Amino acid sequence: MPDAGAEGTARVRALADIRPVVPPTRLLADLVPPRHFADARFATYRANPAYPSQASTVARLEEVGAQLAPGASGRGMRGLFAKRKAVPAIYMDGGFGVGKTHLLTSLAHAVGPDAAYGTFVEYTNLVGALGFQATVDALATKRLVCIDEFELDDPGDTVLMSRLLRELADRGVALAATSNTLPGSLGEGRFAAEDFLREIQAMAARFEVMRVDGEDYRHRAVVTETQPLPAELVAQVAASHPGATLDSLDDVLDHLRHVHPSKYGAMLDDVTLVALTGVHPVTEQSAALRLVVLVDRLYDRDVPVLLAGGPAEGAGAAGAEAAMFTDEMLRGGYRKKYFRALSRLGSLAEDGRALTRTPAA
Repeated sequence: MPDAGAEGTARVRALADIRPVVPPTRLLADLVPPRHFADARFATYRANPAYPSQASTVARLEEVGAQLAPGASGRGMRGLFAKRKAVPAIYMDGGFGVGKTHLLTSLAHAVGPDAAYGTFVEYTNLVGALGFQATVDALATKRLVCIDEFELDDPGDTVLMSRLLRELADRGVALAATSNTLPGSLGEGRFAAEDFLREIQAMAARFEVMRVDGEDYRHRAVVTETQPLPAELVAQVAASHPGATLDSLDDVLDHLRHVHPSKYGAMLDDVTLVALTGVHPVTEQSAALRLVVLVDRLYDRDVPVLLAGGPAEGAGAAGAEAAMFTDEMLRGGYRKKYFRALSRLGSLAEDGRALTRTPAA
């Protein structure tokens, strides 16, 4: 139950009370560009002239989109690619916030219904729900499969995805993938593409690597730079906002233990605002990783977030409260996931703060 204790909170439902039922067919239907990038197109990507790799990547992806777009040469074109073993396979490497997801969704939009779009985690969840061969058969009906945020931190999942990509490419399906390098980590940035190619092994020779340089357009507005809101204000805004949920962070973390990550998106179907009280650094790695998936689904759906610190914490602890992840986690093997989540959560928290200054519609 929410711990704010303000009047009217009983009228606000809890995210922890939502238990979605998701049939496998929905997992397939949901493999489309997220709401956040519904309007993303190549023409709306603002390439920074200070980073020529951005414009060159746009130009190359426009070529691939034109090749695969409906009516370009029909499905016989895919067969031609397959015979020549030249199925387009693009890997975009770059840091946080340089627009790789914008470009990937633009490519998916250019191809239209014949494109499947999802994150690495969503595809691994799909295999878990349908089975490997059924997933291959379903995705092989597409001309393009886009994988956002390709992850190399779980060897088992990496091998699974490498095999999936190989079988899809053998069937003539074009591929496009992205992953992140840490901002400011120049050495890691240089080796990210090599890591990707090494891990996908037999598929490496088929991928064309494109480096997307640039600065984080979100300007690293992570929640570590934002003071948590008073719990009473968070409860008040949630109570006045249709479709809002109000929970303590601990209640949500406990709930996520009992909901498969493939269902996190469905859990947010009609949620318009997520309010969390008692926010504190998450110290358990498994809980933190589940929270990362939830943040990704919130970001995909443009759901604002309100964050209130624990009532026992003083103002001096606000920064630690808002950090969400421990310093050890931010230095560990999953740090790329955590930094991505912080960047996205910071953006959603700013959207939530705007609601505290604007009367509910």
